[in-house]
Amino acid sequence: MSILTRIANAFRGERVNHEIDEELEAHVEEAMASGRDAEEARRALGSPLRHREESRDVRILAWLDSLLADTGFGWRQLKKNKITSAAAVLSLALAIGACTAAFRLIDALLLRPLPVTGAERLYLVARHGLSMDGTPGTFDGTEYPLYQQMRVTVRDQAELIALSYNARVDLTYGTDEEMEKAHLQYVSGQMFGAFGLRPAAGRLLTESDDDKPEGHPYAVLSYDYWASRFGKAPNVVGRTFRMGDTLYEIVGVIEKPFTGTEPGSVTDIFLPTMMNEGVKHTDWSWIRVMAHLRPGVTCESLQANLQADFRVFEEEQAKNVAGVPKAKLANFLNQKIVLQAATAGVSEMQKDNRPGLITLGVLVGLVLLIACANVANLMTAQAAARAREMALRTSLGAGRARLVQLVLVESAWIAVLAAGIGGLFAWWSAPFVVGRINPPDNPARIALPADWRLMGFALALTLAVTFLFGLIPALRASAIKPASALKGGKDPHSRRRLMNALIAAQVAFCFLVLFVAGLFVTTFERLSHQPNGFSAERVITFDTLARKPQSPVFWNQVIEHLKAQPGVEAAALSGWPLLDGNGWNGFVAVNGRPPSQALAYFLGVSRGWIDTMKIRLIDGREFLERDAYPGTAIVNEAFARAYFDGEDPVGRSFERTFDHTHFQIVGLVGDARYRNMREPITPTAYVPFQAIDAGGELHPVSKETYIVRTASANPLALAGTLRQEISRSRPEFRVSRVRTQQEINDAHTVRERLLAMLATFFSAVALLLAGIGLYGVLHYSVLQRRREIGIRMAVGAQGSNIASLVTVEVFAMVMAGAVAGVVLGIVSVRYIESLFYQVKATDASMLAFPALPILGAALVAAVVPVIRAVRIDPAMMLRVE
Repeated sequence: MSILTRIANAFRGERVNHEIDEELEAHVEEAMASGRDAEEARRALGSPLRHREESRDVRILAWLDSLLADTGFGWRQLKKNKITSAAAVLSLALAIGACTAAFRLIDALLLRPLPVTGAERLYLVARHGLSMDGTPGTFDGTEYPLYQQMRVTVRDQAELIALSYNARVDLTYGTDEEMEKAHLQYVSGQMFGAFGLRPAAGRLLTESDDDKPEGHPYAVLSYDYWASRFGKAPNVVGRTFRMGDTLYEIVGVIEKPFTGTEPGSVTDIFLPTMMNEGVKHTDWSWIRVMAHLRPGVTCESLQANLQADFRVFEEEQAKNVAGVPKAKLANFLNQKIVLQAATAGVSEMQKDNRPGLITLGVLVGLVLLIACANVANLMTAQAAARAREMALRTSLGAGRARLVQLVLVESAWIAVLAAGIGGLFAWWSAPFVVGRINPPDNPARIALPADWRLMGFALALTLAVTFLFGLIPALRASAIKPASALKGGKDPHSRRRLMNALIAAQVAFCFLVLFVAGLFVTTFERLSHQPNGFSAERVITFDTLARKPQSPVFWNQVIEHLKAQPGVEAAALSGWPLLDGNGWNGFVAVNGRPPSQALAYFLGVSRGWIDTMKIRLIDGREFLERDAYPGTAIVNEAFARAYFDGEDPVGRSFERTFDHTHFQIVGLVGDARYRNMREPITPTAYVPFQAIDAGGELHPVSKETYIVRTASANPLALAGTLRQEISRSRPEFRVSRVRTQQEINDAHTVRERLLAMLATFFSAVALLLAGIGLYGVLHYSVLQRRREIGIRMAVGAQGSNIASLVTVEVFAMVMAGAVAGVVLGIVSVRYIESLFYQVKATDASMLAFPALPILGAALVAAVVPVIRAVRIDPAMMLRVE
């Protein structure tokens, strides 16, 4: 009989039994037809049961038949123990769902290969060493002329590809009133061919489209943008759009899977790199360089050739750099070229969130281990009540393997149900987390497909969980001694050492989760509530563009128009908002001395900006209408400390060394954060936004940000009105982006807020699971020792003695687990110190934070078992044999 038929027969057991019975009866009837007596024929045939079993073994796969039988029995057991089963399923569902969601995010952002040919041979060309200001790190910005040199040098080893940073830009397919935003990236024309990409419509860019500056204003759309913006209209090829003063023609659409090289964002439009002004500048680090290695080429040989080109290029550049301290320049020249694997692409979102996601993965893994230990303890406690059942099965001939299978099948039911519920949780939670990675006006765009990678992980996780929490109870149940169990005697395998060890492990892992959660919560609190030196309350910002550069006079006229609007308390203008992430820096010199080792930051602002931002004016004055750049400056206290030894700098001057620009200091203000909330306060000079050119005329401006402080507690209530008023005041102006200053501030704590929120959630889950596990062990202990407790109570033991008897062993394990958790916490935080801010793992408050909730959970878990123990009837226990 074929194997397929035997498999099929396992699923129709009743029919097979009927067929076997008919066959046996046919043999009897055949003997009777030959003249034999019916009883004699049946005796000659032998035992019908034995024949039926032998025939079933031939027609059905025995192991599959027993597995199906155990599956049915396991389901009945789950329904019989509804409360225990529900607790186990829900515990595991949260853990499995969290693990699956974490894998979904980690895979989408860090692991999933780009859908290109030879993704495993894709590397990022970066520089490692000290930056100009002495900060160590790895930097991926490269100048375009350097890229051209390196590409020629290594042409036989790899195809170098230049890619700008994905940027959100303004463009229009119609008039200026129809401006819209899209994510755009400048790429080498040969990128599409090197990646093996094909067009879904039209054609893609080629190397000839990227051979001369501003020579080929062509564009290629991503499939995602084509579908969402144009509804897959076939006539999109040939359409044009305008960005700035340049008109671009759409020549094609990329096939569906490819959405760019930056995980976390989707590139809408690809343009040739030669259409960017940066190709003409030797000091603009505006591109990333990716190396697509040719088969057989090693990273070491390629890296050596790239290093030689880098050194020559930067040494030549250094000859034209003035006003930079020699030590700072040496830092830059001593950087080394490194190749970093870029199979999954490269993005700032990867870099910013990699440590957090890995930490998140570890936390959910710990929660899963806690859940598995918890369910293992619950199942062990449940197995104690089934000792007689297991003994009876053994007495009837069930082998140890069959008993292990029986318990593992029940475990599999729990794991499968938990995986189903957890899958729903993961389906919802992963997009929920993604929606909180970036600010609302520019959210992350991460593809989270439910493909074979996710399904394979979920299946492997379910199998692993089944064995993690099911194997130990299965082995213990299968090793029972029938004689002792059927007499009600003590099972030698009933010692609680294993369960206590699992409790200690649960507490240690729970302590570690709570410990890390406390560090993340404290980091978020301290980072988000630190003083910034300015007031973000009721402030709204309007990033504004001019169709053509306009005189500062017109920009100032709009400020006066905004001040006159109802509900506006103050208005001013700056190059960009504080904490926007932009920066303008340089080295300065005072009194003819050599340039200082500290970088100074600059920001162009209008008069009234200091007051609008409510930055404290310590000495001197604000800008006047006549002040212009270069000429005057207002500096902060950090500037005074760095360059004037903390003395009052008002009335003194300084020089910016790289262009020998002189400034007279007219005011001193308090420190305000400039670019990043994690950075120390930087020496900052505020200069007039209106600049005078060599001819003495005001230099026209094309982009600035209006800063408005409203009287209303909700500044967004005036956003629509003020946006219209800006364009009404000057039709040449158009608002590109509207944000509150608080929104800008909050963007710097997105990662910290997310980690604090998730860590708090997982710590609550871990604490709940640990509490359930403690309850399960204490309940099991009371159940197992009820005769001993009854005897002790009969000879005069008091309730306090019984409570101590029940809890002391478990509480000792809690203490041992807590100590182990302290050690694990202190050792592990060194790997994630970069995620913390102004918090130390050795602080007493950080160590007390996890200890107190765990102690509270242990006390709550002990209440019911202790009450049950002290209520045991000694007479009833003494009657049990």
